[in-house]
Amino acid sequence: MAILNYNHLRYFWAVAHNGNLTRTADQLNVSQSALSLQIKKLEDRLGHALFDRKGKQLVLTEAGKIALDHADAIFSTGDELVSTLNEQSDGTLRVLRVGALSTLSRNFQAQFLKPLMTDDTAGVTIRTAGLRTLIEDLNAHNLDVVLTNQAPVRTADEDWIVHKLAEQRVSLVGCPRRLKPGKNLAETISKHVVITPSVDNAMRVGFDALCEKLGVRPKIVAEVDDMALLRVLARDGAGLAVVPPIVVIDELESGALDEVTTLPSVAEHFYAVTTRRRFPNPLLKVVFDAAADFDGADDHHLDRPNANNVASAAP
Repeated sequence: MAILNYNHLRYFWAVAHNGNLTRTADQLNVSQSALSLQIKKLEDRLGHALFDRKGKQLVLTEAGKIALDHADAIFSTGDELVSTLNEQSDGTLRVLRVGALSTLSRNFQAQFLKPLMTDDTAGVTIRTAGLRTLIEDLNAHNLDVVLTNQAPVRTADEDWIVHKLAEQRVSLVGCPRRLKPGKNLAETISKHVVITPSVDNAMRVGFDALCEKLGVRPKIVAEVDDMALLRVLARDGAGLAVVPPIVVIDELESGALDEVTTLPSVAEHFYAVTTRRRFPNPLLKVVFDAAADFDGADDHHLDRPNANNVASAAP
């Protein structure tokens, strides 16, 4: 069996992302006929047409889409290898590429990444987006780790690992001047309007179940998944907020907010998602080692990641 020619694959990859043969040929400084010939050789090797021509545009066939997925992974892995070995050999700044769920507590992110903030040889890039987008970037090796408070659902063809970093208790917090303490939790909830996460959030699910158990119907004035906005609303006295104390730790310490009560059986979980790599980013071991003593999780440390496995995992 003939070996796959990766120069042919590289040319195909460039055209597939560009969508135009002439423009790609100009960018690669080759003739259009030479570029077409390279792609034709790849198609002959694979036994499938990779493009359909529609006007002046080249559109990927089903086989072309499969080939592009593999090419993306191949060249991304190659870039990762070069970057990793260059960093190890030339002493350049090591960078941990982090994806964070857009609604995730900023305080939690800062606490998790704190070990790198005091290291002159380490740096961090942080991208915020929705969970599916972040997982796609993780699979493409564009990110080293994804931080989230939602455990993602893995399909059979996805090879990534979910590490539970911590479990954080959830409380009712509010502006001191607006508080009306009740004799018990049910009465306290009844006396206030409440700000909660949206209905599909795990904290909201737990809060709704608790209210049902207490026999109380909370007056929900706002449903907010963005922890930064929820923090502002609570500080402005819009109502009691259902929130982990770590989210509003600065306000609690300054007295701008009071922790009214802990909500029994309601918790938020924090996760880190990684992929198995032959050359994992060594900074992952640094943050995971520190996460074993993470002080933002109270006394509820669950299923700590094995930093040694993270640093040495291979396909």
